[in-house]
Amino acid sequence: MKTIAPIEGLISNLNKLPGIGRRSAERIAFELAARHDNLLQDLAAALQEVARNTTLCSRCGGITGLAENPCFFCAAPSRNASILCVVETAMDLLLIEKTGSYSGRYHVLGGKISPMRGNGIDNLKIEALRRRIATEGIKEVILALNSDVESDATASMIMDLLNGMEVRVSRPAMGLPAGSGIAFIDRITLNNAIQNRQDFQTGGKKEEGGRQKPEVSGQRSSPFATQAPPEALPRREATGNKEVRGQNNI
Repeated sequence: MKTIAPIEGLISNLNKLPGIGRRSAERIAFELAARHDNLLQDLAAALQEVARNTTLCSRCGGITGLAENPCFFCAAPSRNASILCVVETAMDLLLIEKTGSYSGRYHVLGGKISPMRGNGIDNLKIEALRRRIATEGIKEVILALNSDVESDATASMIMDLLNGMEVRVSRPAMGLPAGSGIAFIDRITLNNAIQNRQDFQTGGKKEEGGRQKPEVSGQRSSPFATQAPPEALPRREATGNKEVRGQNNI
């Protein structure tokens, strides 16, 4: 189908955005062209504003304003400078920050290894990550990557490249999403949830005599408000009360 040249140009550019296929790009382009209000002009002005006044942080690779580089997360003295959360995109950084449970600093890779898209290790900010670990006194690296095949391959590659460096490498626990049910969970997520299970807490630990001992705030030093890893927790055998230390394999 023949289209007007400016519309075709808009469709082609929209089609380059992640998550927008050709059909979606066509719908958006024709909707914008058919609007008789100021949406198209406002959108163009907003895009120009972003192009003029934003850039990538020179330290972490996140998005920041031209007047604030390094970004707030890298410059704020209140953040824990010894822990680095590695994410794939700047959007992932913002999503983790919105949880309010992390107080360390970030490093944005700029994607993940994807042979089909032509993204290799040289396209990611992995060498910059190694330099930061060596020069900034990083003690822990949290690989907060996605849980697909390409992200797992990226995480494994980073682990190999960090081998020999004096830094702890961890990943966020993976399990059941809040508000969902087992019947709607895929097999891999359900398996991760079982393997990474935690002791069930009911508001506090019991002291001798059966009294409830309240939890003391501030005991955990981790930037994420999580419990200890399952391999460090005691589990009880199904036929007795004996506590067993070790891996929680089912």
